[in-house]
Amino acid sequence: MTTARLPLFPLNAVLFPGLVLPLNVFEERYRAMMRELLTIDEDEPRRFVVVAIRDGRETAPTATGMPDTVSAAPPAERAPADGFGPDPIQTFHRVGCVADAAKIRERSDGSYEVLATGTTRVRLLSVDTSGPFLTAEVEDLPEDPEAAEGDDEATDEAGALAEGVLRAFLSYQKRLAGASERSLTTGADLPDDPSVVSYLVAAAAVLDIPSKQRLLQAPDTATRLREELALLRKETAVIRHLPSLPATDLTRAPTHPN
Repeated sequence: MTTARLPLFPLNAVLFPGLVLPLNVFEERYRAMMRELLTIDEDEPRRFVVVAIRDGRETAPTATGMPDTVSAAPPAERAPADGFGPDPIQTFHRVGCVADAAKIRERSDGSYEVLATGTTRVRLLSVDTSGPFLTAEVEDLPEDPEAAEGDDEATDEAGALAEGVLRAFLSYQKRLAGASERSLTTGADLPDDPSVVSYLVAAAAVLDIPSKQRLLQAPDTATRLREELALLRKETAVIRHLPSLPATDLTRAPTHPN
């Protein structure tokens, strides 16, 4: 299994492979991370690991969503592990996603505007708090090899599940009045790769962090799609019986993987 040591960016969000992550970085320990990434040649991947915080709440005041208004007050000087307890790895979900920062732009106040894309799933093995920012030793977490190699029957099953999930998701969206930013488009723009469908729906659905984390950790695409189908049917049924739903607020939040 391939391992690597990479900068670690904990968030109250789950990042999925293929999804875009905009970040507004203003806290010093994460500024230091961006400065380090900028030392890497722009033709090479500038990688860091995004991991969700277990309790769904980030103690350290690092914001996501871009663009955001940045406070004029100087950023807090925090040690790398501040806010994450005596043993930070226990505070984080063990499965995260590598992000490739295609854009890192420093603002005049020293904060950074970052645009990254999720690439591959990884499992945290250890967390190092000795530097100016957290780093983690991680190992690649590919789809279940047996399921990935699969036979034609397994491939057909994943394809059928993906079609069912897309239909269920479109029905779910219709129940969310005013859904726009989180909407999947129709027609030719819909993906046909089951794995892509599984991650796109997981990111776009309005679910809590534990539910999204379970989807990220699913051992293979078919398992993820089956769980999504069950979740979408359940959520659609709940929405159907609500007298009203503030869906506009849910779907017009700043661009965010959550």
